[in-house]
Amino acid sequence: MHMLHFGKAQWASALKLPCVALVIFLACPVNSMDVLVPPQIYALNGTDVRIPCAFTSCYKLDPSKFAMNWTYQETSNSTEKMFMTYKNKITPLKSSRFGDRVLFSGNLDKNDLSITILDVQLTDEGIYNCYVRNPPDRIQGHGTIQFVVLTELPPPRDSTIAVAIGASVGGILALLILSMVVVKCIRRHKNQELISDEQKMEEEGKADGEGGTEEVTNTSRCGRLLPEGSL
Repeated sequence: MHMLHFGKAQWASALKLPCVALVIFLACPVNSMDVLVPPQIYALNGTDVRIPCAFTSCYKLDPSKFAMNWTYQETSNSTEKMFMTYKNKITPLKSSRFGDRVLFSGNLDKNDLSITILDVQLTDEGIYNCYVRNPPDRIQGHGTIQFVVLTELPPPRDSTIAVAIGASVGGILALLILSMVVVKCIRRHKNQELISDEQKMEEEGKADGEGGTEEVTNTSRCGRLLPEGSL
């Protein structure tokens, strides 16, 4: 009996670890990392601009295993050039393009890997890549941002467009109201014609009735004037 009980305990212990692993696997699939970045950012020349990058993972960030890289490329066909990395600590890399104008402005405790570019230049325009590796996640996360530099603020929305749209809507409403008025007038006119026709028919009926009565009266009068047996 003791041996049987011992065997059950061994089986329970042996099954416990795979069950826990299965639960973790179902809760955190292999492709469990997501990198969150905006697809496009517009920046005004000469300003400081933050380029956000964050990631979600089922596993807590371990600073000793975590890795991050920021790269830049002029176009999608250009070679990527690394300008910031993380291996045990944030390390900005020397770059002839950026100099000391790139700062880490994120928070690793919140999975925030954002950077800030100081005094944005026209040459900063291009593609920025945020790479993330967070073991035991097996995949490397990757986010891509298209960075566009403007020399001046875009003009406000053209008011003439709004006026044109308003005029069109107003014209449509005016036509709708006018058509409703016309239909109503036509219906009223038809109703008036029907009423007048009915009145005419009633008057004609009265006239016919009065004519018949007068005829009967004349006949009776004529009958009274003729004595019986006069013929």
